[in-house]
Amino acid sequence: MTDRLATLADHRPASPVAEGTRIGHVHLKVADLDRALSFYCGVLGFELTQRYGNQAAFVSAGGYHHHIGLNTWESAGGQPPAPGTTGLYHLAILYPTRAALADALRRVMAAGIELDGASDHGVSEALYLRDYDLNGVELYWDKPRDAWPVNDKGELTMFTRRLDLNGLLSAK
Repeated sequence: MTDRLATLADHRPASPVAEGTRIGHVHLKVADLDRALSFYCGVLGFELTQRYGNQAAFVSAGGYHHHIGLNTWESAGGQPPAPGTTGLYHLAILYPTRAALADALRRVMAAGIELDGASDHGVSEALYLRDYDLNGVELYWDKPRDAWPVNDKGELTMFTRRLDLNGLLSAK
């Protein structure tokens, strides 16, 4: 296997995925279903749409069938993956407005959950934290597209800067 820096051209698809395609849900292996539900429903406010005993549950926002699936099929009582192993880096939950993200931050703070980070990426503002199984979770909102940073060629120029949490908390 050669070790080289890949360019965008190296990874262009023969034909791009259809516009409007999106990731519909994520399914997480958890150690304790009730503990996971206390985070996703109790802290973040997702609604439980279906539950299969202590083995699986599905939660959603706004009445969708499910955005997040949680199960203990292969992980009941298990431990998080060790650092340095492959797996999910984080799941990202997109909020519709800055005020909704501020509400999520208030919920996280009220639950005593520490943030791993908080960033302004130019195109979005994001909070990074861990659920009770130590899965990475990103809570974010996208800025309006006309506010995204671009260079003089019109190319997107994302960045990472510290997010002003007090400014976010004042969002209405």
